[in-house]
Amino acid sequence: MERRAFLGTLTGSLLAAPLAAEAQQPGRVWRIGHLGHGFDPHLIETFRRELGERGYVEGKNIAMEFRYSEGQVERLPDLAAELVRLRVDVIVANGTPAVQAAKRATSKISIVMVGVGLDPVDLGLVASLARPGANVTGVAALGADSDLWAKRLQLIKDASPRTSRAAVLWNPANPGNVLGLKAMKTAAPPLGFKLYPVAIRDVSDFEPAFVAVAHDVPDALVMIWDSLLLTHARRIADFAIEKRLPTMCAVRGYVDAGALMSYGTSLPDQWRRAATYVDKILKGAKPADLPVERASRFELVINLKTARALGLTIPPSLLQRADQVIE
Repeated sequence: MERRAFLGTLTGSLLAAPLAAEAQQPGRVWRIGHLGHGFDPHLIETFRRELGERGYVEGKNIAMEFRYSEGQVERLPDLAAELVRLRVDVIVANGTPAVQAAKRATSKISIVMVGVGLDPVDLGLVASLARPGANVTGVAALGADSDLWAKRLQLIKDASPRTSRAAVLWNPANPGNVLGLKAMKTAAPPLGFKLYPVAIRDVSDFEPAFVAVAHDVPDALVMIWDSLLLTHARRIADFAIEKRLPTMCAVRGYVDAGALMSYGTSLPDQWRRAATYVDKILKGAKPADLPVERASRFELVINLKTARALGLTIPPSLLQRADQVIE
């Protein structure tokens, strides 16, 4: 933090000139491509702020190119190809399908991954975490294991002890969701949970999915982390509150939109780390030589406003364990 404050104090001064020269060629405007399912203004603002602390200002020495599939996974290859044709200097790919599409589209442009919940080695994105070996690096959450899902299911049971039947919203087009559901099925029986998976592949699947969930009459609703589901988190939360279903999810964004609880890695933290990768790459580092980081910061977030709407009283012991409580 001291280094960041020091740089911020010296931005624009003569003392900062050597650093600025190192970061970018004089007069050069770096083009940063963004590829994913949907635009999250809070995460992009986090990314912008982190780059700003390193001397990058949009409209001055960087330009952003956003390409989002709006939940249609099949569009990602064409959108990745557009960014390649624009000759962006680096692509920030959010989510496993977006990283896969970007990697297929180019072997030359640097790709910084974020929001990947699987081991990128298993996915074939990098040769190893320590030495990626090609044009992809970044942050991996590695959050699809059964132990983590066991903890999430236990947390929803702690909040609503009678819960035993959980509907699960998941995206079969997302490899991370496939493994996440498998892990959840392993974690559920010892906790006395019965799961009812409901697939959502694109926007048109939401209404049929809600009908299916209502028909199954579950005690709770669980969402596996997926960019499409996160983009429509408010819609899901409104449905869950209407049906009086406690909700558990893997990242905080759902809770900000009205879900009851989340336990998982911090997405803002991942985007801050992604910005540091972009900075290093623009200064000349090669993705092949930048080790992949494993997201290590986990947080429990509880939405008390939603709890009240559901008629739930969250136990004080659970509130004390929360990293943040939204009033």
